[in-house]
Amino acid sequence: MKINRFENNEKLYKTAYRLAVFTVGYNIIEGLISVYFGLADDTLSLFGFGLDSFIETISALGITYMISRIRKNPDTERSKFEITALKVTGWCFYGLAFLLLISGTINFFNGNIPKTTLPGVIITSISIVSMILLIMAKRNVGRKLDSAPIMADANCNLVCVYMSAVVLISSALFEIFKWGYFDLIGTAGIIYFSVKEGLESFEKAKNNGHCDDCK
Repeated sequence: MKINRFENNEKLYKTAYRLAVFTVGYNIIEGLISVYFGLADDTLSLFGFGLDSFIETISALGITYMISRIRKNPDTERSKFEITALKVTGWCFYGLAFLLLISGTINFFNGNIPKTTLPGVIITSISIVSMILLIMAKRNVGRKLDSAPIMADANCNLVCVYMSAVVLISSALFEIFKWGYFDLIGTAGIIYFSVKEGLESFEKAKNNGHCDDCK
């Protein structure tokens, strides 16, 4: 009976690890595509969304390492590598927020508007669906393993959904009304979530990887 339970847990941990690796790969691809179209179409919100995906990759690498660690010994404390990854992620989010604030201010005073935000509508629509499915899969594994870290990771992925929704709505509104400030509103949303995720990254690093407010 114990052997069967061990084998079942081993399969679940393998699934959790694969989900973490998928998150890394997905964020890299999403980031490359978003940054490309953000630059090509002068869409600041999509550009910021793409940079956020690269930052999320750093965090996802830490999560991948975490899955490997708890798979071998669920009771071990978060490693120095994971804590460093969280701190680097936090600073990157703050840097992104500052960069977008400066760029958004310049665009505001210069009256710069995107050529089109259609790629943003498509990319973020795909992102929302993908992230929701990923969150559901992670929660399913986390519940079966009774793993608080995996459940916390799934909950923190919700921020990606919120961020995608902000860019999607602002991009769709621009496509309909062609009012350039919708892109700046979407950029403001990216800034807000970047600061929020930066704070949470440092909070998790301070509390050895736990973040009660990570929702």
